[in-house]
Amino acid sequence: MTTSPAPQPAEEPWVAAAKALRDDLRRGAAPEPETEESDRRGPLRPARLPPLRNRIQGQLVGRLFRIVDAGSLAALALTGAHLATPQGWINASLAQVTPYAAGALVMAWLLGGVGLYRFPRYGRLWTRLTRLVAAFGLGGLLLTAGVWLVGGSPPSPVLTSWFAMAFISLALLQTIWWAMVRRWRNRGLLTPNIVIVGATEVADRLIAAALASREVNVIGVFDDRLGRAPPRMQGVPVLGDLDALIGHRIMPYVDQVVIAVTSAAKPRVRMITERLSVLPNDICLVVDLDGEAAQNAIINRIADAPLARVSGVATDERRAALKRLQDLGIGLLALVLLAPVMAVVAVLIKLDSPGPIFFRQRRHGFNNEEIRVWKFRSMKHELTDHTASKQVTGDDDRVTPVGRFIRRTSLDELPQLFNVLAGEMSLVGPRPHAVGMKTGDTESSRLVEEYAHRHRLKPGMTGWAAVNGSRGPVDTPELVQRRVALDIDYIERQSFWLDLYIMAMTIPCLLGDRHVVR
Repeated sequence: MTTSPAPQPAEEPWVAAAKALRDDLRRGAAPEPETEESDRRGPLRPARLPPLRNRIQGQLVGRLFRIVDAGSLAALALTGAHLATPQGWINASLAQVTPYAAGALVMAWLLGGVGLYRFPRYGRLWTRLTRLVAAFGLGGLLLTAGVWLVGGSPPSPVLTSWFAMAFISLALLQTIWWAMVRRWRNRGLLTPNIVIVGATEVADRLIAAALASREVNVIGVFDDRLGRAPPRMQGVPVLGDLDALIGHRIMPYVDQVVIAVTSAAKPRVRMITERLSVLPNDICLVVDLDGEAAQNAIINRIADAPLARVSGVATDERRAALKRLQDLGIGLLALVLLAPVMAVVAVLIKLDSPGPIFFRQRRHGFNNEEIRVWKFRSMKHELTDHTASKQVTGDDDRVTPVGRFIRRTSLDELPQLFNVLAGEMSLVGPRPHAVGMKTGDTESSRLVEEYAHRHRLKPGMTGWAAVNGSRGPVDTPELVQRRVALDIDYIERQSFWLDLYIMAMTIPCLLGDRHVVR
């Protein structure tokens, strides 16, 4: 006689939601969009296409490594000066401290001079360590000569020990930097992805240079004169015309759209740039240059091109890094302080109506990437609208009693702090709209030509539009146009201080705006 196993208790919705959030945060890179044929990849397309929001800027990384190395040299110099003087470095004379301070300054300068903060794709660890030995060899000669000239004696044992310890420390740090950069490159976080417009000789030379250097991933070619284009260019597939490019599913993963049409064909260039201006991607024009040196220069500057920007917002690495630090610092603090409020809201939702506590919806993120945005559920579970095909009205019977309260107070938005900490959203930015959201019977993105430009920054929990009265549904073309205009105005003006101002104004705007339907 067999007995059936005892039924397992159903998993609580909040447990399932927590597990889904854990899986999202663990996922390092979004899965690559599916392709119809594996051979359509081409030789330069990576196995996985990480979202642009995860892209690491090489120049900024080099500066950070340099700062850490300089800080280490300074700390070691203070330690050496302290050990060299019985009374400690604070009470030491200038003559006692100078060799260590001068040695640290000279070594910090030499490390940059030998190219230790440039990370070519095929750079080897032993090459970096050889350069480090050369830098310390030259630095040691200069330091010894300086001590002889000033003091008339060789360096002291403490100074020699300090110099040896500085070499060991920098060798360890350089090994760590090399390993980190190698890992980032393997994950595709340091190599830009581009698509080329124009199956021209310029494009052919550009692809050849990319194949030789592997500093840029050319993942596809598009051409406005598709009938004249070959099916492939040096293995890189020609994926379609301009209409295909605008709607292609790889575009959220593309750093730059490079127009490789000769600049002498001004009407054609003008037509292409006008057609592509609806994209949030950075759009650049290759300056016509001939010769191998020019081709290498193009690759180096795409990965750092003699390109003329014709659309898109210039990337400010420092501003982006500062904004991310702002999101992490204030976001973590807000999550800790608001955790009790979120717990109470979760209990009220559970008591109010059957269904999960959280609601996740596909929305447009940075560069049109689709992200899953977290919210507290405010609608009846069976009437949940994942595509925002019908925007909420004042007497909407889909909204629960608790849902009306949390929507009116914007408490339903608090779980988006998880999206902020995961790097999918920012505290301040254009509000994320649902994929396929409609205004009336028309998809909202079709009502304003510049609609996609609002995706040039990460979406935010609050934004310039929200504190200027553009909250709630955008159920007329005029409201969509105003929302987009305010979002683009913010993107052009974004700064650390403007973000702080918007955060400070958000709560007063919410309290004083009780007539907005949400």
